[in-house]
Amino acid sequence: MRYPQGGGLTAERQRFRERLRLEAAERFARGEASAVIAKDLWVSVRSVQRWRQTWNEGGPRALRSQGPASLPRLSQKQVAQLETELAKGPAAHGWEDQRWTLARIKTVIGRRFHLIYTIQGVRKLLVRNGWSCQVPARRAMERDDDAVRVGQGGVALRGRLAAARGAWLVFEDEAGFSMTPPQAKTWSQRGRTPVVRVRGRSRRRISIAALTCYKHRHRSRLIYRQRRDDSGRDGRKSFSWRDYRDLLIAAHQQLDGPIVLVWDNLNVHKAAELREFAEVRDWLTIYSLPPYAPDLNPVEGIWSLLRRGWLSNVAFSTPEHLVRRIRQGLRHIQYRSNLIDGCLAETGLTIRPA
Repeated sequence: MRYPQGGGLTAERQRFRERLRLEAAERFARGEASAVIAKDLWVSVRSVQRWRQTWNEGGPRALRSQGPASLPRLSQKQVAQLETELAKGPAAHGWEDQRWTLARIKTVIGRRFHLIYTIQGVRKLLVRNGWSCQVPARRAMERDDDAVRVGQGGVALRGRLAAARGAWLVFEDEAGFSMTPPQAKTWSQRGRTPVVRVRGRSRRRISIAALTCYKHRHRSRLIYRQRRDDSGRDGRKSFSWRDYRDLLIAAHQQLDGPIVLVWDNLNVHKAAELREFAEVRDWLTIYSLPPYAPDLNPVEGIWSLLRRGWLSNVAFSTPEHLVRRIRQGLRHIQYRSNLIDGCLAETGLTIRPA
C-alpha cells in the first residue's frame, strides 16, 4: 500500500523511493537523459527532472530520505481509545443531540488525552484514520437490533426454504404519495437558490402496494396495485384485507408457482380474514419481519428509486398527473430486473438454493 490510512508513505516505501533516487543520481553522473531514466525506473519524467535539479544543487546527499515530515501527536493506541470514546456517542459525553462535530471531538481529545488540537488538526487526524463526514442513517428508538439480526437470519433461511420448494420469495410493502414531490438536487447559479413550484395541498392522493418477487435462476419481478384516497367504495384511505387478498391471487397467477410471502406487522396484515385465507391456500406461506426493520424489505428500495427519480421536483397539476408519473416509474423498474435485484442486495439478503 503506497498511502496507508495514516497518511504519507510507509517506512518500507520511503526506503524504496530513496533507492530509486540514488540509482537515478548514479545515472545523472553518467549523463543519461531524463526520459530514459524515467522509463527504466517506472517513474514520471517530471519526477526525474525534479531529482536532477536537487542533485545539481546538493549532490547525492540531497536525494536521501529526510524521514517523515512530522510525528503524530496521538499514537495508534490513543487513536483506538479515541475511537472507542466516539463510539459511545455524543450523549455519553454530555451533549443532547447525536452529532459529532470537529469542535466536540476536539473537546473529547482535550478531556481524554490533555492535548490541544486545532479544528483543522482534528479534521486531518480523522481523515488519516479513515473517518469522513457523512449523513447518518435513521433507526427507530424502539428497534431491537438483536431481534433484527435474528430476523435477518430467519429471512435468509426462508429464502433457502423457498428455493428448496421451488417457490417464489416475495416481499410486500405499501407507501403513500402526495402531490407535494420530494426534493432533489438541481443546478443553479451561485448565490441563487433554485425554487420549485409545488401544490400547497399535501394530502395523500394515492397508495401503492408492491411485491418484489425472487426465485433462483428466474428473472426478478415487480407486481403492484394502486388505490386512490377517495371516498368511494368502503371509504378507506388505505388498502383493506380484500385488496391484499386480490393482490396475492393476482401474483400467484402471474408467477405460476407457490409463494413464500414476507411482510411487516401492519394491522391489516394480521386480519383474521386474511389469516383464514392463507390457511386454506397450500401455495401461500406467510412470515412477518421484525418490528421497525424496514432495511430488511427490498420494496423500500423501490420507493427510494421512485422518489429520487420520477417523482422528485415535479410540479403535479392533477392527481392523474401523479398517477401517470408513478406508473411510468414502476413500469421502468419492472422492465429492468437488475434494479429489483439491487434492492435485494441492499438488504444484505441473498436467494440461494439449499
